[in-house]
This record gives sequence, C-alpha cells and structure tokens, in this order.
Amino acid sequence: MRFLTERPGYDLTYNDVFMAPNRSVVGSRLNVDLTSTDGLRTPLPLVVANMTAISGRRMAETIARRGGIAVLPQDIPTDVVGSSIARVKAAHTVFDTAITVGPDTTVGEAMLLLHKRAHGVVIVVEDGRPVGQVSPLEADGVDRFAQVHEVMTTDLTLVSPDDSPEDVFNVLKEHHQKVALAVDGDGRLVGLMTSRGALRAALYTPALDPLGHLMIGTAVGINGDVQARARALLKAGADVLVMDTAHGHQEKMIDALSRVREVRDAFRSETGRRIPMVAGNVVTREGVQDLIEVGADVIKVGVGPGAMCTTRMQTGVGRPQFSAVLECAEAARELGGSVWADGGVRHPRDVALALAAGAGSVMIGSWFAGTHESTGEMQVDHQGRQYKESFGMASARAVRHRTMNQSAFDRARAALFEEGISSSRMYLDPARPGVEDLVDWITSGVRSSCTYAGAANLTEFAEKAVVGVQSASGYDEGRPLHASW
Repeated sequence: MRFLTERPGYDLTYNDVFMAPNRSVVGSRLNVDLTSTDGLRTPLPLVVANMTAISGRRMAETIARRGGIAVLPQDIPTDVVGSSIARVKAAHTVFDTAITVGPDTTVGEAMLLLHKRAHGVVIVVEDGRPVGQVSPLEADGVDRFAQVHEVMTTDLTLVSPDDSPEDVFNVLKEHHQKVALAVDGDGRLVGLMTSRGALRAALYTPALDPLGHLMIGTAVGINGDVQARARALLKAGADVLVMDTAHGHQEKMIDALSRVREVRDAFRSETGRRIPMVAGNVVTREGVQDLIEVGADVIKVGVGPGAMCTTRMQTGVGRPQFSAVLECAEAARELGGSVWADGGVRHPRDVALALAAGAGSVMIGSWFAGTHESTGEMQVDHQGRQYKESFGMASARAVRHRTMNQSAFDRARAALFEEGISSSRMYLDPARPGVEDLVDWITSGVRSSCTYAGAANLTEFAEKAVVGVQSASGYDEGRPLHASW
C-alpha cells in the first residue's frame, strides 16, 4: 500500500482515509480471490469476535459455511465450548441447520424459536424425520397454545444432501416453495436450503478443516490454568486458539502464550496438525514483535475502536485503527506473521481499508450483534423494532460473569473497575437481518475495492492499494442520501 500524497505525521482511522482507483485488468469482482492472508487461509477474511453477546454455535456454523470463522468466548466453560465445537463439526457444510420441534410443541414456543435463524421456518420432526413446517403465515391468528401439528403445512419439498445448490434452486422455483429439506436415505432431516441460500452456496466456499468439517476458533484468555483449557479445546477440535486480553502487551500474556505454545506443539507432535495461535490486543510494532517472538502466529490489533469499548474515553489509551493496523501488519510481515484488524469497522469500506493496510483478516463484533444468528435473545422496543442486547467484554456485566466463582468480596471489588458498555441495543437492519446478509454486503464491497485497485487477490490488494487522506467533509461527501436535500 502507498499513500496518494505524502504520509501525514499523525495517526489515522478509517474515516480519515479513502482509496484512489488504479488502472485495472480485473474484469469482474467475481474473479477476485478473497482467501485470507493470515495463515488460516479461510475463503473469506472475516472473523466473528469472541464476544459473549455475539459469537456462539449458530453464528459459528453460519459464518463458516460462507467462508469465515467465529471465535467462541473465553468466559464459556470448557465443557460447554467442547459441546459447541462438536455440534459445529457435525453440521452439514452446505445445507443450513434447521430449527426443529416436535408435533406437540405449542405454536407460541415455535414462533419464539423462529428468530434463532434467518431462514424463517420451523421444521416439525418425528423420530428425526420431517413431517411438516411452520412459518409466521401458518401461525398468524392461531392461538399460541395450539400445537404445531394442528397448523403445520405438510407440503414439503425434499431433496438429497448430495444435490447441487443449482439443482435445489431449480426445484424450489419449479414447486414455488421457499424451503427445501435435505433428507438422508432413511428420511432423516439433514438440513435445509432456501432459494437465496442456494445462490449463496454456489458463490461462497465453506471454511473447512482438514477432515472436511466446518472451522471454528476458541478463546483461551490468560488467567487460570490456560494449559488445561488449551489442551481440552484442541482435543475437542478447535481450529485456532485465541489468547485474548484487553492489554496484550504485558508479561502475563507473554507467560500464558509461552505455556499454551507448549501444549499446541505437543498436540502437533501427536496429531500432525499445527493449530494457529492468535494473541492480542496490541497497537504498536513492539507489541507485535514481542508476541510473535514468543509463539503467536497472528496478532490481534485494536485498543478502543470497538462500539462497546470505553477504554479510550476512560483511560486515554488506544490508537486510531487504520494506522495501528498499518504499522502492526508491517511489523508482523517482517517476522513471518500476520494481524487481525479487531474493531472499528462499521461499513464495508472499513473492511476493505483494513485489508489494504495489510490485515490478514478483519474481526467484527458489534456489527454482527444485531443479527438472527448472534447469541442474544430477540427483543422488541416500544416502536416494534427488533433488537438484541450487546455488551463489552470488560464491562461490569461481563466481569460479573467472569468472576462468578470468586468470593462475594472479590466480585464486588472487581466490579468497581470496568471498561465497556454493559447494555446496548443493536437493532436488526430490516434489509440485512441475518449475518449472511451482512456478509453479502461486505464481500461485495471488498471485491469491488479490489477491482478498483487492480488486485486479483488480497496479497495484491495490500500491495497495490493507493490511499489518500481526507477531511471530515470529504468523508461526509461520500455518504449516500436516502432522501433529497
């Protein structure tokens, strides 16, 4: 990457910069390869942040099917994380996981489950075999205590799990149906696919481990018996370990990273698999160098840019994210490592700018909180708008959960010191209510950015991108107007 004019002597964030177009031979954005350059080589350079209100099994399955990876939070008990990993690994890599209920389930309960995923139907099963489906159309005006077998439609479109997305799309179009159900040779439900899901399955490549299962990452943290947790997570099938703390450039992180590296290396000797280790967060060249030297493969970059984070306003500590990523990515490359740009992205342009600055992947948190697949419960405000609650991982809410096994005195003392918002409403965008809708939007923008830069892949993009500095009014000039002025 180079600057269009002289590089300024001050730090920049995403709003401060723009990309200038280059002469390009890339004819179509579909010809752009978005494989991550962070060593994980996921088909998309997108990582779901390890935040309790965002990243769970549903999110992990969905993002992995589209080529990214989610990281489960460190606050979740190890056995629960292991169970979630197992379920993600058992999920079909192309067909979506269905929401299932029994025939005697009430309509009210079924409709409460409907918002867990974006495909808009609940499948009624008996002995694992689909016997009907219920959507809001069938439930409209029905007593909430009625049972689903009384209202479900039995007009089902069944396909084979081996059918191609194009075949499924054509079957749905022919039968004028919204959802196709994939069943195995015994008639048991494997998954489902909508027409839009079929199009996505043809466009995206899932992120798969060496055994052909969906990929998933897990956070370890730096407190407690980190070796035991890392060992258990590796045994459970984690594809990446994330050593995560707000201030990553500290002795405790270096010590924990060194101990987990021993476990990781022993696991490689036993299985032949080398699991990448991610550590952070830092924002300086020195922080990157110290963590890579002790064993990290990828460094998480970002202090204070997240929507839930109050660190900069509370402590004065942090750094504008674009400059942080630019410097840290350069330092990581010199040592054979890479970085994840963690936080501060609110538009597709920000993801593109992070990748132009040299990030191997971009980690997204709050932006994905207001989706069907995030872990929070769906709620409705007084205006009828749907939202989910989100909170920072250093907030009082997160600290209470993290210290639940400590004494009452120690918990009360820890609660005095918090950084982060404990409750924030993340509204669902009616146009993009699912995480896949956001992924479509993001990847469309990043692919176009690459064509403007004349780059066929993300390595070329980081080399060829030309970035300029703009004023606040320059940034505002680029914002679309949804009504006339």
